[in-house]
Amino acid sequence: MDVQAYQQSPPRLPPRRRRDLIGAFLLGLLFIPLLPAMAQEPGRTVDDVLALYADKVQRRLQPRFLFADVDWPPRQVSLVAFKDTRLMELWALSDSGWQHIKDYRVRAMSGRKGPKLKEGDRQVPEGEYRIELLNPNSAYHLSMKLDYPNEFDRQQAQQDGRSNLGGDIFIHGGGVSSGCLAIGNTAAEELFVLAAMIGQDNVSVLITPRDYRFRPLQSVSPDAPAWVDDLHAKIADRLRLFPLADKR
Repeated sequence: MDVQAYQQSPPRLPPRRRRDLIGAFLLGLLFIPLLPAMAQEPGRTVDDVLALYADKVQRRLQPRFLFADVDWPPRQVSLVAFKDTRLMELWALSDSGWQHIKDYRVRAMSGRKGPKLKEGDRQVPEGEYRIELLNPNSAYHLSMKLDYPNEFDRQQAQQDGRSNLGGDIFIHGGGVSSGCLAIGNTAAEELFVLAAMIGQDNVSVLITPRDYRFRPLQSVSPDAPAWVDDLHAKIADRLRLFPLADKR
């Protein structure tokens, strides 16, 4: 090839290809000023969530607490979740005992009756848990992490010879879930803000396969570990703190 001739007369691109390249170049120029805005924002904090939602949550919840004769904000709350009815009750502690505040619909949860035994079984745990972490940057709007596996879960696993119990169990917004409890964004805002206001150590979560306040205890399945029946008896006993007669 004649190098000098090539330098003087470089090959020409087809017209359509030239138009595509020019269009891409011009489009790139348009987006240059937007690059800083398109950069990932730093993660928001719990305080950021409070600034966004605390006033709105207070307007929604405070009348319910006053109606139940419970101070706002409360000193302690408990969430009681029922697998069979997909319902979550909010209770608050007053000088006269636990008072029912409101109910939330559990929009999604996977699995069936029975506790979580291992990673990947898609089961929602059963028993009494605490809030371990408030996650203001959840992919499901807002979320609260349970302390599964707790001491009881680990003890039973050791007795059974089980390992790899799984984890990362959350109560979160949205309407889909795998091994967690999805309660929708509005409910997630209310419970997240409430937990942040009173301190996550003052929030307990009781998860039960059915409502033993009016349904009898029954075995989960012949294949369930022997200790599961004892767990459900303990859950039934704990439920006595939250009597149906006190639901308004």
